[in-house]
Amino acid sequence: QVQLVESGGGLVQAGGSLRLSCAASGRTFSMYNMGWFRQAPGKEREFVAAIRSSGTTTSYADSVKGRFTISRDNAKNSAYLQMDSLNAEDTAVYYCAAHAGGFVLRTTPKQYNYWGQGTQVTVSS
Repeated sequence: QVQLVESGGGLVQAGGSLRLSCAASGRTFSMYNMGWFRQAPGKEREFVAAIRSSGTTTSYADSVKGRFTISRDNAKNSAYLQMDSLNAEDTAVYYCAAHAGGFVLRTTPKQYNYWGQGTQVTVSS
């Protein structure tokens, strides 16, 4: 089992950057594939990015490709989401999530077993 805590959200102007962090408890973090999702008011939770347990493979939603970068540091039990060139459409609560490692990176919320509490990102235009 793993517990996740996000941090790094806040208010930023359009065109700015933020870096979200996800701190995981437990000694088996390196066995989990990690994902970032977001949910805007009145909308369903949507996939943003995912990274394999080893960190060697990543996947991104088309809407963030080229602007966001997912990474992880298994020695620090942490995953990150670097967000650049932010725009108003990126405003949402951002969640990190984990599922037991596998070859295929999962992109739907129901495929993830563990979730953080979320961190708010607000982009002002």
